[in-house]
Amino acid sequence: MQALLEIAPVAAFFAAYYLAGIYVATAVLMAAMLLLLLVDYARARRIPSMHALSAVLVLLFGAATLLLHNERFIQWKPTVFYWLAAAAFLGSFWIGRQTLAERLLGSALADARVPQGLWRRLNGAWIAFDIALGALNLLVAFNTSERTWVSFKAFGLTSLTFVFVAAQVLWVTKKAQTPARAGEASS
Repeated sequence: MQALLEIAPVAAFFAAYYLAGIYVATAVLMAAMLLLLLVDYARARRIPSMHALSAVLVLLFGAATLLLHNERFIQWKPTVFYWLAAAAFLGSFWIGRQTLAERLLGSALADARVPQGLWRRLNGAWIAFDIALGALNLLVAFNTSERTWVSFKAFGLTSLTFVFVAAQVLWVTKKAQTPARAGEASS
C-alpha cells in the first residue's frame, strides 16, 4: 500500500501530462503531493521526511514553473531531490548512531545481522546512486524532448530506484548472517 501511495503523484503527473500538457501536469503533481502528505498524516500521524522534502521541492519548483511559464524548473526538481538525498546519506556517516541506509532498510532486514561495515558500504552506494540519478535526470531533461523526459521521470527514475533497492536487499541478505545461518555455522 505504501509503495502505491509513493508512486501515485508521479502517476498523476504522467497521466495529466498526456491529457493536458506540462503545466497542468505540474499543478496536478503539486496537488497530489499535498494529498500524499494528508494521507501520510491521516494514516500514521506523521509525515515521512522524504515525502516532506519532495513535497516542498515540488511546491517550490512547481510554483516557479507555473508562475514563470518555464518547464525547466520542474525538470530540475528530481535532480535537486536526489542530490539533497545524497547529502543526507553522506551526513549520516557522522550524524546519528546509524547511517541513513541502515535507518531506511534496517526494518526490512530485521532478521539479518548486518555488520556495520556493510551498512557503511550500502550508505556509500546510495550516495553514488543519488548523485548519478540526479545527473542522469539533467542529461535527459536538457538533451531530449519534454515528452521523453516525462516518460523517463515517470518510468525510468522509478524503475531504476526499484531495481537499486531490490539489488541492495538481495546483496545485504546474501552478505549478512541470519540467526539460522549463524546457528548452522556454529554447529
